[in-house]
Order: sequence, then C-alpha cells, then structure tokens
Amino acid sequence: MSPFPEGPPPRSTRPTRVDELIDGRLMARLDHLDVVSRRIFNGRVQGERRSKRRGQSVEFADFRPYVAGDDLRFVDWNIYGRLDRLFLKIFLEEEDLSLIVAIDASASMNWGDPSKFEFARRLAMALGYIGLVNQNRVTLTAFGGLDADGGPAGLQRISNLRGRRRTHEAGRWLLDLEPGGPGNFTDAMKTIALSRQGRGVMIVLSDFLLKEGYETGLRYVAGRGYDVFAMQVLSPQEIDPRKHGMRGDLRLVDLEDGDEAEVTVNGAVLQGYRDRLDAWSGGLRDFCIRRSIMHSVVDTSTDMDTLLLDYLRRRGLLR
Repeated sequence: MSPFPEGPPPRSTRPTRVDELIDGRLMARLDHLDVVSRRIFNGRVQGERRSKRRGQSVEFADFRPYVAGDDLRFVDWNIYGRLDRLFLKIFLEEEDLSLIVAIDASASMNWGDPSKFEFARRLAMALGYIGLVNQNRVTLTAFGGLDADGGPAGLQRISNLRGRRRTHEAGRWLLDLEPGGPGNFTDAMKTIALSRQGRGVMIVLSDFLLKEGYETGLRYVAGRGYDVFAMQVLSPQEIDPRKHGMRGDLRLVDLEDGDEAEVTVNGAVLQGYRDRLDAWSGGLRDFCIRRSIMHSVVDTSTDMDTLLLDYLRRRGLLR
C-alpha cells in the first residue's frame, strides 16, 4: 500500500519494445557479469556452474584406485605403465544454476516517479539477460497483476529459458505484464517453493508493503536450496515525501483494496511516517538476516548501470 494521495505521480511512457527495457549499450556492459551463488550447487545438466560433484568435465580434480565396475575410459594408463596399478582420473563437474526472478505486479507497485513496477521490469530484464548469456536456467515469475480481461492474473511465469537467443522471449513476456489488483505474496512464494526445479538464486523484486506481511511468504523460500535476495523497491516519494510536496489535507487511497483515509500532512505526520517506514524496512532486514536472505532497499531513481555494475557487485549478487 502506497501511503500517498489518490492517483500516481506523473511517470514516463511505458516501454513497448524489448530494447526499451534493455538496450544494446547496457547489454554490452552486462556481457561480462554473472550471477553469484553463495553455495556450490548440483544442477541437472552440464553448464557453467562448478559443483563439488565429481564427474566428466574437462577440469581434473584427483585420482582414486580403480574398483571393479568403474569405467575403463577414465583409467590413467600412464600411471598403470609406471606403477602396474589401475587408477581412475576424477574430474570436477560443472553444472548449471537456476535463476528465478519474482516480480511484484500488484497495484501498489504501479506508483512513483520513476514507477516501481517499470523499474522492477527493467531490473528483471537485466538480471534475466545476465543469466541467459551465462547459460543459467532462467525463470521469470510475476505475482499480482491483471489478465487480459482486467481481472486478477494470479501467478504468472515463463520457465527454464536458457541462452542469449531467449532474450527477446523474456523481454516480450515482461512487456505483456499488466500491473494491478492485490498480490498474494504468501501463496506466490509457496507455489514457487513447491514447484522449483534444481537449486540456485532467487531474487524477489517488491516494495514489501504487504498488508498480509512478508514473513510467511519468505519462510517458504528460505532454506529451500535458494540463495534468496529480497530487493525492496521504493520510489523517491515513499523514501522521503518531505522533498516531494506531500503537505496539506490529503485523501489517501490504498491502490489494492480501495481503503481510504483523510489526513492533514504536516511535519510531525511526515516524521511519523518516516519512522514507521524505517521500522518496517528495518524489521524486514532483520527478518532476512536471521534466515540468510540478502536484503537491499533500492530507490527507483538509482541509475541502472550503477545498480548493476557497482552496487549489486558489492553486495555479492553479481561478479
């Protein structure tokens, strides 16, 4: 729920083409980045992510004595010639990583200047692109949003994209998302947790201003084989309304359920709001720390290049 006057502040035109979500210049700068997991995962097919599993890749790891039934193709015949004993070569197997980007498409995200939803779409596109060019399995998911008839869309997803050639497909899917309605965060996280394939990194892009709370939803995905990053996307007007003319008699409307409240905004009210926002975000941060979830507050006025090439590298999500 965005606690500001009815109707969003002015926003730039919504993108209609993939190159408006991510242009060639940014793609070129992202080509050398990769998503980082804090664990080493076992995937299901050979890919770009090294696992601790011994297998058949090109990187040598160790020897072990041959036992009956081992594959003779991996016997080191040079050692056999010197020692007259059979030893098997062992290799580190490189496995794929699953990248899931979950986008909050509820009505509260369709607010701010720059818009939280548009910022989240651009960020999701950039992160998805990084995953695709590194041959990770990329899944984009949206909770909330509207369907073609203007009704609640429920959970939407495009799954298991792999390779640079799927970039346009991912972009078109993001462009087709229509924000609005309530977002059932808890049900969405439960569905994602129960239907996951493989292990990897999960990034949740949301303002986390949820009447239902975030605790139950995040518990579903924490500790389920994911490195979870909770990126709290907030507009400048939400972070510091004092700088954006929020004063006087206002009618506040909840964009998701229509609840209204009339208030007189003055310095004391604005300070009280800042205190509550800081407490809410601080509570989310502490909840995440206790469950090994990385939490970040992201201002939608942040330059996308700076966010991806500097901030998220320092936070350990990208390298």
